[in-house]
Amino acid sequence: MFKKSLGLVVFAAAASFSMATFADGHSAGDAVKGEKVFKKCATCHMVGPDAKKKVGPPLNDIIGRKAGSLEGFKYGKSIVAAGEAGLVWTDEELFAYLKNPRKYLRAKLDDKKAKSKMALKLKKEDQRADVIAYLKTFSKPAE
Repeated sequence: MFKKSLGLVVFAAAASFSMATFADGHSAGDAVKGEKVFKKCATCHMVGPDAKKKVGPPLNDIIGRKAGSLEGFKYGKSIVAAGEAGLVWTDEELFAYLKNPRKYLRAKLDDKKAKSKMALKLKKEDQRADVIAYLKTFSKPAE
């Protein structure tokens, strides 16, 4: 009982914290709304304590993770190359990536042939911000 109510308190705190803004001026989103938007992502990704690999990697602790680096997951060449070139997932980087993953990787790598296995595009800024706020509820706080 205590664990469940503590989890709700942590989730509520993260949701209210998420109303801040990104460094680039975008609203940081709403984790509660992001949970609903994440249903689009759930076809390929999981989050939470029981998250497993699906078509895409689990997204726990995505914030601060080097792109293409989750051990045991087979990523596409372009996302691995981006990680090797120094791409670390921040709010801002995820915000840009989620709009159009292939276009983002092509620009990031300066490679017109770069590909992304991720087909989903979240074109609406508020949806991207909300999903990021939701994902942050599954990330360890910065130390």
